[in-house]
Amino acid sequence: MPRYPRGASAAAPTDSGNDVEAPMENRRIAMFSVFGMTCSACAGSVEKAIKRLPGIHNAAVDVLNNHAQVIFHPKFVFEDQIRETIEDAGFEAVLIQEDSKELSILTCRLHIKGMTCTSCSTTVESALQSVLGVQKAVVALATEEAEIHYDPKLVSTEQLIKEVNDTGFEAILISTGADSSKVHLKIEGVRSERSMRIVESSLQALPGIEEVDIDFVLNKFSVSYKPDQTAPRNFIEVIQSTGSGRFVATIYPEGGGREAHKREEIRQYHHSFMWSLVFTIPVFLTSMVFMYIPGINHVLDTKVINMLTIGALIRWLLSTPVQFLIGHRFYSSSYKALRHGSANMDVLIALGTNAAYFYSLYSVIGAAISPNFESMDFFETSSMLISFILLGKYLEVLAKGKTSEAITNLMNLAPETAILLTLDECGNLSGESEIDSRLIQKNDVIKVIPGAKVACDGFVIWGQSHVNESMITGEARPVGKRKGSCVIGGTVNENGVLHVQATNVGSESALAQIVRLVESAQMAKAPVQKFADRISKYFVPFVIILSLSTWLVWFLAGKYDGYPKSWIPSSMDSFQLALQFGISVMVIACPCALGLATPTAVMVGTGVGASQGVLIKGGQALESSHKVNCIVFDKTGTLTTGKPIVVATRLLKNMELREFYEYVAAAEVNSEHPLAKAIVDHAKKFKEEEEYVTWTEARDFISITGHGVKAIIGNKELVVGNKSLMLDTGIQIPEQALDLLLEAEEMAQTGILVAINREIFGLIVISDPLKPAAKEVISILKSMNVRSIMVTGDNWGTATAISREIGIDTIFAEAKPEDKVEKVKELQMSGLTVAMVGDGINDSPALISANVGMAIGAGTDIAIEAADIVLMKSNLEDVIIAIDLSRKTFSRIRMNYVWALAYNIIGIPIAAGVLFPSTRFRLPPWVAGIAMAASSVSVVLWSLLLKNYKRPKNLDALQIRGIMAE
Repeated sequence: MPRYPRGASAAAPTDSGNDVEAPMENRRIAMFSVFGMTCSACAGSVEKAIKRLPGIHNAAVDVLNNHAQVIFHPKFVFEDQIRETIEDAGFEAVLIQEDSKELSILTCRLHIKGMTCTSCSTTVESALQSVLGVQKAVVALATEEAEIHYDPKLVSTEQLIKEVNDTGFEAILISTGADSSKVHLKIEGVRSERSMRIVESSLQALPGIEEVDIDFVLNKFSVSYKPDQTAPRNFIEVIQSTGSGRFVATIYPEGGGREAHKREEIRQYHHSFMWSLVFTIPVFLTSMVFMYIPGINHVLDTKVINMLTIGALIRWLLSTPVQFLIGHRFYSSSYKALRHGSANMDVLIALGTNAAYFYSLYSVIGAAISPNFESMDFFETSSMLISFILLGKYLEVLAKGKTSEAITNLMNLAPETAILLTLDECGNLSGESEIDSRLIQKNDVIKVIPGAKVACDGFVIWGQSHVNESMITGEARPVGKRKGSCVIGGTVNENGVLHVQATNVGSESALAQIVRLVESAQMAKAPVQKFADRISKYFVPFVIILSLSTWLVWFLAGKYDGYPKSWIPSSMDSFQLALQFGISVMVIACPCALGLATPTAVMVGTGVGASQGVLIKGGQALESSHKVNCIVFDKTGTLTTGKPIVVATRLLKNMELREFYEYVAAAEVNSEHPLAKAIVDHAKKFKEEEEYVTWTEARDFISITGHGVKAIIGNKELVVGNKSLMLDTGIQIPEQALDLLLEAEEMAQTGILVAINREIFGLIVISDPLKPAAKEVISILKSMNVRSIMVTGDNWGTATAISREIGIDTIFAEAKPEDKVEKVKELQMSGLTVAMVGDGINDSPALISANVGMAIGAGTDIAIEAADIVLMKSNLEDVIIAIDLSRKTFSRIRMNYVWALAYNIIGIPIAAGVLFPSTRFRLPPWVAGIAMAASSVSVVLWSLLLKNYKRPKNLDALQIRGIMAE
């Protein structure tokens, strides 16, 4: 068995993983007094000036009270910069209030049952946004979920649920967004309430326990805890020790969540539809089939009371359960909607079916009490209408379930069990046991055998193997792993055995964060969705008015001989004909198709992107990406591999190379820049005989972003950086050094000057190889009419050489982070839709400023947080996939809107009878109901076709030629 050095298991890995940080609320509020404003134009100019700054989340200027409130990201901008910007706009500003604490905003998710169209989702969204303490609320019709950003000091999740329930819908809590986690434990062996209370007391005594709830019927404990202080395995150990081995605790089988709600909704619609068929088929047969069969029609036409026939009585008795029991959901939803001053799809269904049912009931009662009353009933219209609408809803929820398969597939990547290794005090393996993977805790050592899934994020402490990470990153080829390598939970170990120390577990894992990111993306509304929201606001009232008008026009035309009597079918009179036209108009109009046009396509598009290793953060990013016609690339780590190496060292003074690198590495080891790391790694080669490499402590260390570093090492002053840093510091650069710099730049290499005690001692030449597909990607972008620009902090010579090699015409070199932001804004001002692709901290302000920010997945957490799209594989070709996928998604959305609008524009006039005078063609209400249901289903199915997305063929050509980015 392998033995690990004591303390080694707690060491951090040396290489960086593919951790993806979920977006976090990390903002501050500052209030300024602004003097000199006289009108709204002044306020507007101040607001625009502030919003141009990087890192500004929002700015509001009150001209009446001379105040400006700014919400900003402190990583990118400071209060003084904001104040100076206001003053540069021509006004005087004073900081009067600052909330230096981070906004304690949590994100709560609710599942909402009963929504049928955008009118419903808009009603719920408006109700939630009106609650004090709610910063933002988004309700997605397609997922039937709400994402609420709220201040827990002002409002609780219980109040949010109550607010949703008060609007007439049912809300079920999915997550609160709080720091605490919750686990449900099933206890066996407990036989009395006293024993349950003893277990409860034992759990509450543990550190980090916030709340313990008991279900005495199910022997179930629900434990809320702080994951940084304790974990579920501790609970199970405490419970089992409390009962002296008699009590057995396991994590309760998961039966909740969105999948359970989805299955239940599908089951309910299927159940309702099947029961409606039991009653509707006999109604259909008695009204449309048996009346033409000799013998049977005689029985059905037999009078029971006065003019009431057996057939009419049977149809009445059979259609009543369909109308009021099976169709109860439509009444309930309509009442709740109308109670809150809105009208949804169910209002139209309830009105249409009630009109047919109650007119038929009037006919039945009239026939029963009068010996001379002759009329026709429409019971088949109401029952068949409800049955076909239920069928449409059943098919719709089935199809909608397919749109969110991406999240389900991601969640299913996590294995159910894991092999836990136990170590003795000396670091020797003392045993192993199989545990539920949900019980893994930080710093546990997990054994991963060939063919098994990695159970959690961590790093390898023993063994070597290849791991298939395609399900997380989209990278097709297995990645080699050895001691110190990071692994991601949910990936598959292919050959050797690995021992992995857990670093991120549960909700902190990369897989959980990706799931959250995809969930948020599918919740976020695309701006184009506002079009459907505006229409739905007036759609239902308009249809009701149009339906009544249709009935009235046809009724008056029939009453005053506006059309020949021969137009009226033999089985009805003019009133009944007009009633059928009115009902058909009411039930054929469908706002559902409009409401589903955008969210279903966005859900499928973001899911497909996740499967390709392209994480798109919502509809806004998708919509902006399809308009992109200019891409600004950072150089280091984006166009290049980001793994620079030292290729040459030129000394200009007499000094040993080892001593030279001792000084340089002692300064650069304090920097996070990739070039600094390359220098330190090269310097370590001179200390290979040392087990633990140490460097002389640096004093007065200063890092100048984009230029280099300064430090005091021993009794020597070091300045390490580019030419501009030397000139700014007043250090004379000899001609020989300038020639060496020029030579390096012409070879697309970077020259780093080293000055000791204000004299140039040497030059370090660093090469950062281009990514294999860089040239081809730029060429493909040109063919897509997308302009490529490179902005880099590197020198002009290196930047020019690289741009020539890959085919970029426009470059901007020696750019600081603020220069990158200005360049992005200049391009936007010229009318271009700009995407920024970067990987470092210095790219984050530009990523925020661009229309679309794309972060390389191997980049820094801050860059990933600031971006709209994360390229998990760090491949440049994924930039093309992101743009191509967004274009195809929005093509689907446009087609969805064309179909939904064309359906209503063509279907409503036909239902109203515009073709009847010339062709005698009319649309029976039950056929209109089929058409209405089909429109929603077709929109969802059209969106689902995106699941067959294939990456552009010219990218496949890159693979054939063997050009694959690592």
